[in-house]
Amino acid sequence: QSQSLTASNCATLSSWNLISLSINSSRVDQLKYDVQHLQTALRNFQHRRYAREQQERQREELLSRTFTTNDSDTTIPMDESLQFNSSLQNIHHGMDDLIGDRHSILEGLRVQRLTLKGTQKKILDIANMLGLSNTVMRLIEKRAFQDKYKYFMIGGMLLTCAVMFLVVQYLT
Repeated sequence: QSQSLTASNCATLSSWNLISLSINSSRVDQLKYDVQHLQTALRNFQHRRYAREQQERQREELLSRTFTTNDSDTTIPMDESLQFNSSLQNIHHGMDDLIGDRHSILEGLRVQRLTLKGTQKKILDIANMLGLSNTVMRLIEKRAFQDKYKYFMIGGMLLTCAVMFLVVQYLT
């Protein structure tokens, strides 16, 4: 209370017309500064005191608490992590199997391609020996190229239909 009384007295002194006297004016300013400094020091002291009391309460609470041993069950819940890890390993092995299967399929297709090319050359050689004209031979080669182009077109259409079907299934 004396602190607030001092602050109000300083405010009253500054409102009076004592500014003409420089000694009194500087003295009033010094009193204001001292009051503010003391108020700040008091707030800091109260804050430290409150923090110390809080620490003492917490310390007393910890000291008064009774501690017990841990439960007999000390397992760590890792089942989900183990299941996730085993699922990832299964997927990894499955992908390796898929890649291996695809590799063997591609290798088989390469072998078939070489066999068919050899067969095509033999058929063309036989046709030449039989005396088919160059025009007929060009027509056969052109037809083979067109058939290959048609197969790519049909494959592309089937792939497009499959993608559209999957998109429709996904969106519905």
